Amino acid sequence: MGFESLIKEMTQFIVQGDGEGAASCFAKDGYYEDVFYGLFNQPNIPDLIENYFHRDAENFVWEIVDTVSSKDIGYARYVFSYDSKLEVCVGKRAIFEGVSICHLKQGKILSYHEIANVHTGLAMMGFAPSRLSKIALAQADKLTARVSAEHRRSVRV
Repeated sequence: MGFESLIKEMTQFIVQGDGEGAASCFAKDGYYEDVFYGLFNQPNIPDLIENYFHRDAENFVWEIVDTVSSKDIGYARYVFSYDSKLEVCVGKRAIFEGVSICHLKQGKILSYHEIANVHTGLAMMGFAPSRLSKIALAQADKLTARVSAEHRRSVRV
């Protein structure tokens, strides 16, 4: 199966709440790193899908817009939306745009990482500016921990 089919299959399993199906798209030593919930290794992906995604939201739509790949890496731009089930914003629709970055191994996803514009969706749900700021600072911390010292030398957060 090619990368485009694989990423579309994985996202549709997630939309449907099929954690086992989503996990089947990953290598046994693979992992999914979610922008909100963190890192889940392959055996724990069903927990992420069934007990986090579908606990906090419903009516998912995950559209893969563009894909590009080589032998061992794939990128996909996406638009992702849902209705919130969070107590502070029940029923509010959130829309996010992002890019999935997948390292591949023998036709499966070895690692899934995303870069997403989370603030648009959170603002649509009515998150307070102070909460959005806290999330942005946490993302800044994660980014500076990932990048080389050359990039960090002049960061002032």
